[in-house]
Parts: sequence; structure tokens; C-alpha cells
Amino acid sequence: MIDKRIIEQVLSEQYEELNALKNIDLCTRKEEGAINLDSHLAQVVIGVRRSGKSTLCYNTLKSNKVKFAYANFDDERFQNIQTSDLNAVLEVLYKIYGDFQHLFLDEIQNIDGWHLFVNRLLRQRIHIIVTGSNAKLLSGELATHLTGRNDQIELYPFSFCDWCHCKGIDTKSVTTKAEASRRAAFDEYILQGGFPELMYEKNKTRYVGNLVNNILKRDIEQRHKVKYTEAFEQLAHHLMNTAPCIIVENELAPIVGLKSNHTVNNYIGYLKEAYLMLGIKKFAIKSRQRVRAEKLYPVDVALMDGRQDAFAKENLGWRLETIVYIELLRRNRPINRDVYYYKSVNGYEADFVVCRDNRVEEIYQVSYDISKDKTRKRELRGLLTASKETRCNNLFLITDFHRENLNIEDKQIQIIPAYDWLIENN
Repeated sequence: MIDKRIIEQVLSEQYEELNALKNIDLCTRKEEGAINLDSHLAQVVIGVRRSGKSTLCYNTLKSNKVKFAYANFDDERFQNIQTSDLNAVLEVLYKIYGDFQHLFLDEIQNIDGWHLFVNRLLRQRIHIIVTGSNAKLLSGELATHLTGRNDQIELYPFSFCDWCHCKGIDTKSVTTKAEASRRAAFDEYILQGGFPELMYEKNKTRYVGNLVNNILKRDIEQRHKVKYTEAFEQLAHHLMNTAPCIIVENELAPIVGLKSNHTVNNYIGYLKEAYLMLGIKKFAIKSRQRVRAEKLYPVDVALMDGRQDAFAKENLGWRLETIVYIELLRRNRPINRDVYYYKSVNGYEADFVVCRDNRVEEIYQVSYDISKDKTRKRELRGLLTASKETRCNNLFLITDFHRENLNIEDKQIQIIPAYDWLIENN
């Protein structure tokens, strides 16, 4: 049991931190609209560490002018907190905030059995907002113990549209000056990535390195009691260095000194669970074919070479592909559409196909530079092959700056610069 005086000290300091934010204009994001403050389901915001989950929830509560209480469990003084302490936490919150109907619980997944506490509050008709940096928040634990009484909102680091908003970049004007400004902003975004705090950090390498280290050691190794920590960390850095990459377990195991493919699979699962890496399955009609040859992307391009000793190339094509994939997830997961990659039996590829149920609705190819004729033909052939097999005619080629509308084999292909495509639905 934690001394109640410590609980009161921590929560009082957090109350003061909230008050200090009242006069600060924090960046708003479109995901705020996905949080339903009137719902009697727990509103669960999940995503990688430092992606802005707390700010998102605070902005939502503040803009709707509801009275709420707040507890952040990502505090070293709460390191040994247990489920039995949570009622004392609730008592102290009532003492500090008075009566409230909305309760914001930050990083509560650190407490074993937290879901029992949340379930009790839901039965009392308190509106709950929960954040966490772990996908298990929505898998076994939440599904089992809250029996479907939750809404999931996934949050990734800043999109390019978020980045422009915070930088004061005009995303609507069609003037030459505005377009040049967006293109310059994208040149910065593709290298730096979207972690919000990176916009203000001078030593960006140290920031990214510390972030990755905290995720590996605190969110994964401690939680899962990883036995081979050195091999696990080598695997994580190798995957970030070489992303996007297709998982081949029997090749990865000897690279990091592991003997078991099963262990490799477990470790990759942990990286995806902590939202450090994102998986994408190969498009196939048959389910058993989709579970093979999964490809991995980092959750943000900052992870590709922003760490100490990353020794990774500044490959703008891979970075653009990663940015497009994450944007497709932002746009399509909330409306129940899935994203796959495509590869034909004769080797032609399309980077992404977007599906609803068993129907392909959009196909995307990503190429930073198509000025070379060989590259242009290869990318277009991949699109056309995927279109023919899937019977989908919504075809897009995302590039750095090229813009064109093509008609090939009676199919329309839109070639769009990334800095425009990334803001077109916002």
C-alpha cells in the first residue's frame, strides 16, 4: 500500500500542472472529434509514447468545458502502486477536484488489474478517458474485463497536417507562395518526423534515443520480463535501421544471436504492442496467405535514423513510404477499412491496397522521384497489375513533387505530390 500522503502530493502537483496549461494554446488534432465525452463506454486513447495522447485528451475536455479530474500514473512515485490503492486515489481526487463526472486516467496500464477499477467507475456512470502506450490495453485485458464497454482511438505522432497547423503553415491557399511553403515544410517533416516535442528540442538525436530506450526497457522488457535483453534491443534497432522490411524469422534469429524463431516472433510482437513498429500484411484473398511475409514500418520516420549509432541511410523513398502508410492508417482504420501491401506472383508490387471487407477500394504506389523512365515504368506497372487483379480503378502514385493525371490502358492514375495528398482530406 502507498501512503495516502504521497498519493495526495502527486495528484496535487498534477493538478497544478493542469492549471498551468489553461492559458497555453496547445495544438488541436482531428482525433479529438473521435472522443465521445457523453458516452458511457470508456474512451481509450492508445499509441506510442510521446505521441501527444495526454494533450489530445486535455484539449478535448477543455474545449468542451466539462469539469474533470486527472491522474497520471506514469510517475516514479506511483511505481509500486497496486489495484488496492486506486480507491485511495479516487478519494484524493474528490478532495482536490470536488464532484466530477469525467475522469481522465493517464498511462493507467502500468497497474495490474486497473480494468476492475475502471469497470466499477463505469457502473457508477462516471465518464472515463484512458490513455496508454500499449496495445494490450485493447486486446485481452480490456476486451475480457470491460466486455466491450470501450471505444478505441489510435493516435500516431503528428501528421503532416498537424505539423503545418503547429508551424502556422497555410494548408488551404492555392497560391504559388503557399504551395512553396508547404513543400519546404514537408522537406523538414520527412527528415524530422512527427513526435510533437521534437519541434522544440535542439538535441533531436538524444531525444529520440532516450524515447526508444524508455520504450524498450520500461514498456517492454519490464512488462514482459524479457530474458535476452541484449538480443531483443539489437533486434529492435536492426528492424528500425532496415525498415520497411519483410519479416523472415530464420534470417533475423542468427543476426541477433537468438536460436528460436518463436522468440523472434514474440519480440516483434512486443515491438508492435508498444506501437514502436507497425505491421502490414500481404494482400491475398485466402486468409492463410495473409499471415505470411508481414512487413514492418516504424511508427515515425524519426526512428529510422534519429537514434545514436543508427548508421542508417537517409533513404527518402523509404521515409515517404512510411509516412504514406501511417497516414493511410489514420484515414482508414476509424472507418473500418484495412491496408495491405500487394505483390503479384510475377514480382510486380504496389505499396498499399485499401480494402473494405473483401473489396479493394484504393491502390497506392509511393515513389519519391519518378524522373527516371525506368523508375516511372516500374511504379506504373505495379499499379496496373494490382488494378487488374483486384478490379480496382482508384489508382494513386504519391511522389515528392510530381503532379500529373494519366490515362493508361483505359485506367486513370492520379500522380500527386505528398505535400498536397497529406492535407487533402483535412
